[in-house]
Amino acid sequence: MELGVPEMEAVETLADLWVELATGQLAYGSHLFAAANRDTIRAALMRFIVADKLIVARENDSIIGFVMFDVEDGMYQQDVTRGIVMNIYVEPSFRGQGIGSELLAAAEEQLRDAGAETVALDVMAANTDAIRFYERHGYHSHRVELEKHIESDNHSKEKE
Repeated sequence: MELGVPEMEAVETLADLWVELATGQLAYGSHLFAAANRDTIRAALMRFIVADKLIVARENDSIIGFVMFDVEDGMYQQDVTRGIVMNIYVEPSFRGQGIGSELLAAAEEQLRDAGAETVALDVMAANTDAIRFYERHGYHSHRVELEKHIESDNHSKEKE
């Protein structure tokens, strides 16, 4: 396995992998439509490739995983410069071999070189395997997002 920067021709493969990632996240409560967002992620992947903010893992010239990352560019001034890991994915048949750890470490190194002092990422609360993975790499809860389903007046009245 080797890590590297993808060429633009890899966009379709990476979009397919992102759709697999998003599809898998549905089991943990994600609201993203995987296939319906393919064009959106394809455009984002192209931007990340051009900006050198995407690393892929290859096995025998096939892409088997990737990580997308950037330095946070928010509207608020903060006391630290934060790097953000947006997506990390390893094909299921290659998991458990340290590939995700290598992708994460490579993204962290790039973010450190870009001036990041901390790294943040989101994980679905129900995805305990992912939470354990990140905790093993030194991540801990920083913020908690809460969500509630609200019913419309029409929906509530139909149940009565």
